[in-house]
Amino acid sequence: MKIAIHNLPNKDRFSSYWVKYCEDNNIPYKIVNCFDSDIISQIEDCSALMFHFFLGAQDKMLFARQLLYSVENSGKKVFPNFRTMWHYDDKVGQKYLLESINAPLVPTYAFFQKEKALQWAESTSYPKVFKLRNGASSSNVKLVKDKDKAVSLIDKAFGTGFSHKGSPWPHLKERIRKYKLDNSKLGGVKAAIKRIFYVPPSERKYGTEKGYAYFQDFIPENGFDIRVIVIDQKAFGIKRMVREKDFRASGSGMIKYEKENFDPETIGLAFELADRLQSQSVAFDFIYFNGTPLVVEISYCFTSLGVYEKCEGFWDRELNWHVGSFNPYGWMVDTLLKEMNQER
Repeated sequence: MKIAIHNLPNKDRFSSYWVKYCEDNNIPYKIVNCFDSDIISQIEDCSALMFHFFLGAQDKMLFARQLLYSVENSGKKVFPNFRTMWHYDDKVGQKYLLESINAPLVPTYAFFQKEKALQWAESTSYPKVFKLRNGASSSNVKLVKDKDKAVSLIDKAFGTGFSHKGSPWPHLKERIRKYKLDNSKLGGVKAAIKRIFYVPPSERKYGTEKGYAYFQDFIPENGFDIRVIVIDQKAFGIKRMVREKDFRASGSGMIKYEKENFDPETIGLAFELADRLQSQSVAFDFIYFNGTPLVVEISYCFTSLGVYEKCEGFWDRELNWHVGSFNPYGWMVDTLLKEMNQER
């Protein structure tokens, strides 16, 4: 019943929480390095593997999926498992997944042939929202106000393509905005300025995003989005306000935590969709159309680093409210333990 945990110093955001939870609760574990060639041998004496991979390195994300698929196929339990993470950072994949479970998805359009994309651009209404399949904190997201802009983006999508990180100038603007909110973030401004003149090797090795075009309907009058995370039949959430003179909430840094900011219908819907997905952990981003919650996108993981520690409590599956602090990272370990015990 030992759990292997990938834990490299300053490289993984969840693993330190997992290790502490195991230590506090006398759960057998061992530290491993999933990037070692002999990782399969390292986990021979373990019943499960936990590996938090996240945005920022496409090659490492690809490897993480391959390793976790392989370990899960061997009969060991993993976090995240296949159903939980195959769609991570892939908005195109999420479109079809959410449609297949009849989730209330913001109307979404994906094209893999330029001619069909252009035909749609001629006949659709505007504005629309253009996105790349990957990216977080509202990166790679553009408001398309008219047909000419849509056609321009489609031409590029099926031509030279888009950088994974996008133009450095919007990135610098965003870093300056966050610095004004929190003066401790000066390092981010310096890094953004440097990126204008120097593209780091970690970015240069990636190709461009091209060969598809992805749009969503623009849903007006949303000054915020609601993120709800469901783990182990428990849910918690944050309300993210949109940036000034903008429509994007993800990554804004302007967050509300009080219980009154959350509609019970939205929490209940998150539980229902998590059941349909059969996910160990899932974060839903919701916006509203005439008061009805719509899913924008999903993720298996979420920003940590103190953000969710400010939540006032959580809901259980019956929508009972539990006030006080909680440990969602411990819930991930508990989920894995339950799966391991079911196999015994």
